[in-house]
Amino acid sequence: MTISAALLLAPLSYTINAPALKLTVDAVSAASEEAPAATAKPAAKPTAKPTPKATAKPKPTAKPTAKPTPKATAKPAAKPAATPKATAKPAATAKPAATAKATAKPAATAKPAATAKATAKPVATAKPVTVKENVYKDGVYVAYGNAYSKGTEGAKVTIKDGKIADIELMRTSPKLIDRNVRDNYSGVWVAYGLMKDKLLGKTRNGAAAVDAVSGATRTSNGWKLSVDRAFERALKVKPADATYFAGDHMGIDPEGKYAVFATFDENSLTAVKLYPLTAAGDFVDEKNYTAEQTAAIAAITPALLAKGSSAQAVPGFEVESRAAINAFWDAEQNAVINNTSAYIDGFYSSYGTARSVGVERADIIIRNGKLVDVKLYRLGTNLIDRGATAYAEVVKANAPMTAKLLANGSYIANYDEKVDGISGATESSHGWNQAVERAFEKALKVPTEGQYFDGKFAGVDNQSKIMLLADIEADKVTGLTLSLFGTDGKLIADAKLTAEQKTLVDQLKAGLLDKGVALADVTGQEALTAAARAALADALANASKVQGEYKDGTFTAYGDAYDKGTNKADVTLRNGKIVNVVLSRVGMNMVDLGKAAYAEVQKAIPQLTASFLAAGTREGVQEVDAVSGATSSSNALKAAVDRAYGKAEVEEAHKAAYFNGIFIGASTDKSVNVMVTVKNNVPVAMLVYYLDANGKVKTPEYLTAAQLAVKSEIESTSTGNSLHKYGYKAAAFGANEAEKAVSAKVVEAIKAALETAGK
Repeated sequence: MTISAALLLAPLSYTINAPALKLTVDAVSAASEEAPAATAKPAAKPTAKPTPKATAKPKPTAKPTAKPTPKATAKPAAKPAATPKATAKPAATAKPAATAKATAKPAATAKPAATAKATAKPVATAKPVTVKENVYKDGVYVAYGNAYSKGTEGAKVTIKDGKIADIELMRTSPKLIDRNVRDNYSGVWVAYGLMKDKLLGKTRNGAAAVDAVSGATRTSNGWKLSVDRAFERALKVKPADATYFAGDHMGIDPEGKYAVFATFDENSLTAVKLYPLTAAGDFVDEKNYTAEQTAAIAAITPALLAKGSSAQAVPGFEVESRAAINAFWDAEQNAVINNTSAYIDGFYSSYGTARSVGVERADIIIRNGKLVDVKLYRLGTNLIDRGATAYAEVVKANAPMTAKLLANGSYIANYDEKVDGISGATESSHGWNQAVERAFEKALKVPTEGQYFDGKFAGVDNQSKIMLLADIEADKVTGLTLSLFGTDGKLIADAKLTAEQKTLVDQLKAGLLDKGVALADVTGQEALTAAARAALADALANASKVQGEYKDGTFTAYGDAYDKGTNKADVTLRNGKIVNVVLSRVGMNMVDLGKAAYAEVQKAIPQLTASFLAAGTREGVQEVDAVSGATSSSNALKAAVDRAYGKAEVEEAHKAAYFNGIFIGASTDKSVNVMVTVKNNVPVAMLVYYLDANGKVKTPEYLTAAQLAVKSEIESTSTGNSLHKYGYKAAAFGANEAEKAVSAKVVEAIKAALETAGK
């Protein structure tokens, strides 16, 4: 996130003129791939239908609040000829965009030149055909394919001039939140990049004609169906003869208690199936239903089938009914063509009102205008999450406030500290609610006026030298409070500032109010002047209404490993800047070597730590010179920082299961190390090392027959080019109990190595 380097400030206030910032959103990915469809076209219904048809025709569900736009006098293209079945109407019922009626009679309707009478005007003099304007409205549209027991495919499509300008492909969990790619069936891993490349720049017709990726046919077709539905939602004039995408649609209540599968034809609800969810967001196995769950499902399902989201709570099952109705509403919103949500689905983060003791932050996920996931943080004066070290009452308040927000499905619009706050932490409760409200505002399809929220926002330079509080109103900074950090990492109280420090604080504050981030260096205090500029830029970024490119937080990643260990970086980011970094050299047992590391590496780590903090950005770190005598470790640590940024991306630049490189992991008891090589984002080779009590590699003569057998099995199945046999859902194996015991530990190490490689 960048801030204009030339903000011109009035003596007591100034207008902020930051350049427009790219709005990006996130998401995470889904379950396992089942048998592919027989045809490349997206199926209108899953092969195994999760929602049985009702025995009698139910009453149609209530229409959405905002009804589809009535049919225009000349119907625009609603379906291209190649569009797969499962949207409102088959392609034949509407002309594709390319054949929309022209303002003049098309040339094709005139007689061919060869058959025209001699007195007829030549074809060349006929009035030219004018192309009808684009029938799709530019914007970002989210839609899902047909749901099944593992979740569903989805796509967030940016449409511009009738073509796909950008696209994020999703594969969701049963809770309908995008999963990490590596949590999916392995056949899907490579499909993300291949399908994205195929779909970018395509029209609706072109997207429908794209071939599925071999090995991920159903997922590919699910994405194509999602894209087609996104185009349908982008129509300037929606089809008048259809309300819903025909098919099976899934919804989850914000609290994650129930999932609903709702089957719709073009204009009505035809079937409903209700599933209870586990605390982890997975379906409860039907054979494990409690008597209460069975009774609730039997009582609530008919009410949903008859009344849909207008259903009333079933007596005796009020709590369950409310959750099920909310889940049905979510399913219906995923099904309705004219989805009128004011928000763009995705990940957003924002801050509450800052104070001298810190501030609250909320990271949220929005779907259909509802809050479906939220994480709350309490930041200290250095604006880094305090976690369990925050005030005890604030730590205790986190879980109940999270539950309250999820139950509400949004921020609390008419917040009252006494009613809505958590006792003992009313100020933090208000800050969290305010942060969620601002995150929702970031998600608006039609942004509110102004670049910045009104209020008080904190900013700290990335090396924690200066903290300032900026009062912002109507895109102007109307006041500043500036504080210095002491060598102990705590703010120096105003009363304890030296005369020289007081003079400097006054100079910096006046200069920032006058010149903003264009403040010139104070002679002799260049470092603190730079820190003051950085702190103001940080405050403005925290106040911005645009979601940044990276998530805030601490991300751990590794450089390439070798047979002595690897290099690790714990990188804390705020607004895309490195605000803390901890570098370490770990051995084959994944334990920090500390003073046991090579002397050159020990010397290099503090130098690199300071250089990485000074560089401050992803690109800047890569420009840092390697430390002489520790070149390999320097480069590995730079790679680790870059991979940490990769994990922090709100919208992954290259959606993949794993980083390319060499990664190691150790078993729980530190007796086994496995080294995994990843190529083309897929684990292709593995080496097994057995370790002694000091973490050193044992030589072959000290290995048991079982250890040698397991090592041979793992290493001999490495092809070096395709997915390793144990690179996906590895499980213990062996011809006898000794081999099974050894392989169980090796599998632990494999999973740990894949976790270090995971994107």
